[in-house]
Amino acid sequence: MGLHFRHATSVFRKTMPFVLLRLGVGLLLGVLSILYFGFVGWVGYRLLDSGTISGWIAAFGILLSIGLFAWAWRLFSRYVLYLIKAAHIAVIAHIVETGDVPADQVQYGKDQVTERFTEASALFAVDQVIKAVVKQFNSGVVSFSKLFGAVPSLQKLLRLVGKAVAIAASYIDEAIIAHMFISDDDNPWRSARDGVVLYGKNWKPVLGSTMAIVLGLYASAFVLLLALTPIASVLSGLSTTLEAGAWIVVAGLFLTLYTGFLKPWVKTVVITTFLVESRDQTPDSETMTRIEARSDRFQELVAKADADEGEDEDDTPAEQPRQPGEQPVPGKSA
Repeated sequence: MGLHFRHATSVFRKTMPFVLLRLGVGLLLGVLSILYFGFVGWVGYRLLDSGTISGWIAAFGILLSIGLFAWAWRLFSRYVLYLIKAAHIAVIAHIVETGDVPADQVQYGKDQVTERFTEASALFAVDQVIKAVVKQFNSGVVSFSKLFGAVPSLQKLLRLVGKAVAIAASYIDEAIIAHMFISDDDNPWRSARDGVVLYGKNWKPVLGSTMAIVLGLYASAFVLLLALTPIASVLSGLSTTLEAGAWIVVAGLFLTLYTGFLKPWVKTVVITTFLVESRDQTPDSETMTRIEARSDRFQELVAKADADEGEDEDDTPAEQPRQPGEQPVPGKSA
């Protein structure tokens, strides 16, 4: 099993501008969320206190404000946060593949995303299919329930393994997206299909290293949380308000370090492992057939790739007939 921790950590340090950008955006969203719900709570309290509205209307207003927040968050995540994440993936893929660091990482990542995908919804649609295919494939190749289903004592362990595989899959789809950025294919569906096939050829080292690092991530997160708890413990004997505020600070620091640094590092390790392990390999029909047998969503991906390929061929000008004695052009059929 290939564990490219040192290489990936070097790549992670080189993409620190993107890491800090994502961290800054996350902190900004956190502050805006606090201000939003603080304002909603203040308005609701004042209206209730003055008798302007009833408790039922206040409850409805709270549910409505939560719904609006969820809608805005989903919209922002899909069209802003997702593009930032994809641009970061493009930069990671470029560094792993070439060893060069773009002078302006943010601009380079943005250009790569806009060149590969005409709009954010196209990238989102491809990623959703990749997620489904990887989930189905992993469930097929790592299916222990049929072998040990008769042993009750192993059921809890098997459920934990299944959850670990599901978490690992959330990082593997990003590795396939990274392959799309370094692929010469301008057909995103075909490039995604080939990336999935390459994962099918290298699923053992990629999934194995991903599960190992995911377990390490949660262990690190637990240690980090334990290291931060003394901040709240020191203030616990002073007052309830200070203790509650201290725990909020601890939770904020923990989430900042966890989502801002630990998760991007894990993503970098998974992408690096996949790109290195699949380097110089090509998709083959045998692996494609094996994946099709385990995933009906992969059949959908293949169909989309073939459909787009047909459209590309229709848009290609017809080749002029070769004159007698003229030599064929390399790379074209005679």
